[in-house]
Amino acid sequence: MTDEAETTGDEESAEGEPTADEATDGEPTADEATDDGYEYDADGIRAGLDADFAVEYHETLGSSNDRAKTLAAEGAPETVVVADEQTAPRGREGREWSSPAGGVWVSLLVWPDAEPAATPLYTLATAVAITEACREAGVRARIKWPNDVLVGTDGDRGGAKLCGVLTESGQTDGSGTDESSRDDDTAQSGDRWLVIGIGLNANVDPAALPAEADATSLRAERGADVDRRRLLQTVLDRFDELRGDPDAVLPAWREYADTLDRRVRVETPGGTVVGEAVDVRFPGSLVVRTDDGDEVVVTAGDCEHLRPIGN
Repeated sequence: MTDEAETTGDEESAEGEPTADEATDGEPTADEATDDGYEYDADGIRAGLDADFAVEYHETLGSSNDRAKTLAAEGAPETVVVADEQTAPRGREGREWSSPAGGVWVSLLVWPDAEPAATPLYTLATAVAITEACREAGVRARIKWPNDVLVGTDGDRGGAKLCGVLTESGQTDGSGTDESSRDDDTAQSGDRWLVIGIGLNANVDPAALPAEADATSLRAERGADVDRRRLLQTVLDRFDELRGDPDAVLPAWREYADTLDRRVRVETPGGTVVGEAVDVRFPGSLVVRTDDGDEVVVTAGDCEHLRPIGN
């Protein structure tokens, strides 16, 4: 399958990528046509989208995050990069991820107004938006700190993984050369960008995903495919609302959190923290009350849900 791109908006594509005029129509999945006649492609996604994002659609792409970072280096406007299939996706800390056709594989380029210290709020806002969109689709999704979206209670994570979020940040002078790029939630001042990658298992068979991922999909949970176009529009519009109201992010995250009031183990750069997750604080830090009664504020780490003591 060749890489065919469609764009809406005024941005120019990077050298070697097809421009909006050169792009072919792209053949979305046949079952993606909705009652209003729109397809899961650039024009279809933009139609009815309230948030002011350009949209770039690819049938096949190596990594939507890499493409979005190329756009950031060029100083492109805020853009949603959508791929029906990714051939070289990755998760946090370089972990492998699988992105077969039928998922919602998206990277969102944004130019944040907030200070770098507030960057984690964007990631948490994304997790909230995804969770609400999945619930509108009939799947009771919840959030494991900081941004995994889960379903159910089984598995090593305390549920089957439905979606992951990878946020990368950096700054650029608009000349096509990045000054920095990192996969944590820090950035330098200046022309600072964020690329928020979303890997949502929508209309895919969980058997097509790595066994170690302990993953599920909307198709598996609903027993039917979901309208990816409307699902993505819901995510983007809700994210846009939340980033415009930062004070609403943490309360919304708490509402859907599966981690709070649970016993957890968090592997952090400074060591292992074990105890009860009691709160999340600005800009997204997890507060863990240890068995000694101390409260430890965790800013980054891998969180595992544990069984209560005595169970």
